[in-house]
Amino acid sequence: MATTVKMHEAKTHLSSLVARAVGGEEIVIARGDKAQVRLVPVEPKPKRVFGSMKGQFAVPDSFFDPLPEDELRRWEGG
Repeated sequence: MATTVKMHEAKTHLSSLVARAVGGEEIVIARGDKAQVRLVPVEPKPKRVFGSMKGQFAVPDSFFDPLPEDELRRWEGG
């Protein structure tokens, strides 16, 4: 079951509410009697693995061809 706190109380006790949310407690912040937000911990990003997309797409040789002059000018702000 979630603990609901009013906005003013949340502003006053934000640090302790964050600690409780990180500890697994569900904290809901309300404006008046209407729930507005749920305070939840941030999930850590998974570690990126170098080469994990290998073989999933191919870059055509034409990718490395020089750009046409008009397109090159647009890239350079002209």
